[in-house]
Amino acid sequence: MESPPASSVAHSLSGPFSTRRARSPALSLPVPGAPSASLALYKARVRAAFVGANPRVCAAFFLFGLINNVIYVIILSAALDLVGPTLPKAIVLLADVVPSLFVKLIAPYLIHLLPYRIRVLILVALSFVGMQLVAWQEKLPARLFGVVLASMSSGLGELSFLGMTHFYGQFAVPFWGSGTGAAGLLGAGLYVCATSWIKMPVRASIMTFGFLPVIMLVAFFGVLPQGPLISTRKGYEPIAEREGEDEEDVVGGEDGSLLASSMHSASSHTFAARSSPKGDLLHNLAIKLKRTSKLFFPYMLPLLLVYIAEYTVNQGVAPTLLYPLSKMPFAHYRDAYPMYGTVYQIGVFISRSSTPFIRVRALYPPAFLQIINLVVLTLHAMFDFIPSIWIIFAIIFWEGLLGGLVYVNTFAEITDVMEGEEREFSLGATTVSDSTGICIAGFISMGLEPFLCGWQVERGRKYCRMI
Repeated sequence: MESPPASSVAHSLSGPFSTRRARSPALSLPVPGAPSASLALYKARVRAAFVGANPRVCAAFFLFGLINNVIYVIILSAALDLVGPTLPKAIVLLADVVPSLFVKLIAPYLIHLLPYRIRVLILVALSFVGMQLVAWQEKLPARLFGVVLASMSSGLGELSFLGMTHFYGQFAVPFWGSGTGAAGLLGAGLYVCATSWIKMPVRASIMTFGFLPVIMLVAFFGVLPQGPLISTRKGYEPIAEREGEDEEDVVGGEDGSLLASSMHSASSHTFAARSSPKGDLLHNLAIKLKRTSKLFFPYMLPLLLVYIAEYTVNQGVAPTLLYPLSKMPFAHYRDAYPMYGTVYQIGVFISRSSTPFIRVRALYPPAFLQIINLVVLTLHAMFDFIPSIWIIFAIIFWEGLLGGLVYVNTFAEITDVMEGEEREFSLGATTVSDSTGICIAGFISMGLEPFLCGWQVERGRKYCRMI
């Protein structure tokens, strides 16, 4: 890959694959104040970065990411209201991630047997039913069962939609990532607005938000071009057998556009998945397991580390980052927890929307910085050395930036490096890392939050008991 010009603001931070041809969109802008800088040039560079982008593809994948993740975020924002102040909020986190983890562990090796349209119907149904159970059930076990159903929906959705990006060219992953970032901001913001500002009952809020998955049906069946997803009951037929009309429907631009070339490359590597003898299935499973092992160190491990750190902060440390009410911009201690979530999600949204402007190919440095965030905030929860909650807000925002940066650049890097069917499989298989990281963070938080709260109470800081 050619080095960016010295005057470039938006660039790629090089890592082990920096010499490979970039397939994800990138944007290079002149430095403000430079002789070459002008408003017309900025506009031209932005337009050039999105040459070949089909608005329907971009809108559909943004909505997929938005709706698939927004329910997950709303449930985590409601954790305090669902379990009360005496139980660890990580109970909700584990119910919200463990089922998703199992789906991601098993589904990549079997999911190709289900057409995408059937998967979308299943995940929308699971999400809707789960949210209604959370809203209307009185007992905690029944509510948690609803969370489990919504979690299964989220896992199936992430696996399916990331795999689907393989068929839709270079802009699908960035818009999916932007949608997931927006989901965090929208979900946390909606919950804070509904319950803290409008004073809407928690039950009514969750019941209303449970209808959001319907948007996913509209995005898939009404917005997304269906040409590349030619399927039968037995699997996917070769895309090359279709006439040019479907390709035009997806590309929506000139043959020389970036998206057109990417779609052509994707279609040329897509073959039919058909039923095969048991021996062939076992052989294919062994091949896929071998592929997964090659993904671990370059992609899965940094994603795992960043998620362990940030979700331990969110669920195990954040509930104890409290000050006297006179030093916080809240009327109640309960309002601090969802606000931390909102600030975190603002950072996630910004960084997950950043790949057209900046690419980070070295995934380990931001993961290690996230671990430093965890250490600093844990020490503050114990020794109270950060003087202002506004500094805590800044650290939480930085935490969100780092988490979103690793997530979206992991999948963008896979999109750049992998080819054909292997790219589709790798995108789906790597999703297990974030769920595994969240699951590990949940178990850590189950013990960490009570420990930190007890430590504070013993030293006269009883705010965590006043929620």
